Amino acid sequence: MAKAATKTIKVEQTGSPIRRHSSQRETLIGLRLNKIGRVSELEDSPAVRGMIAKVQHLVRVVDGK
Repeated sequence: MAKAATKTIKVEQTGSPIRRHSSQRETLIGLRLNKIGRVSELEDSPAVRGMIAKVQHLVRVVDGK
């Protein structure tokens, strides 16, 4: 039996974590981002969506497949 394909989201960091609250820096690390221009492909889940919403001013969704 084949597994169902999981949806993924590509997220790119566009802003710097300098002078941001430590929880926002930790959220970027949790999203596997820590440098401007880095792109991370993550599983589309409510937890990941919440993390993106927390740092929405520092990231952008590149691909919503």
